[in-house]
Amino acid sequence: MIITAITSRIDRVLIGDHLIADWQIAGLLFPSVATAVVRTIKQDMVNKKLGSLSIQDSSEADKKLKLALGLI
Repeated sequence: MIITAITSRIDRVLIGDHLIADWQIAGLLFPSVATAVVRTIKQDMVNKKLGSLSIQDSSEADKKLKLALGLI
């Protein structure tokens, strides 16, 4: 499984990061940023789904991550 980090540290948005507009709808407790920090983990390490990004946030985060990785 490929994952990216989400942080509530919104004072430091870097290239490839996306400030999540619909953070409450996503199930987050605080305004948050989807970062360009990418990791791989084993799928069995995931205990439960805490929420999900809106279609708009997911699309924007995807675009910014592709830009940071040089795929655009």
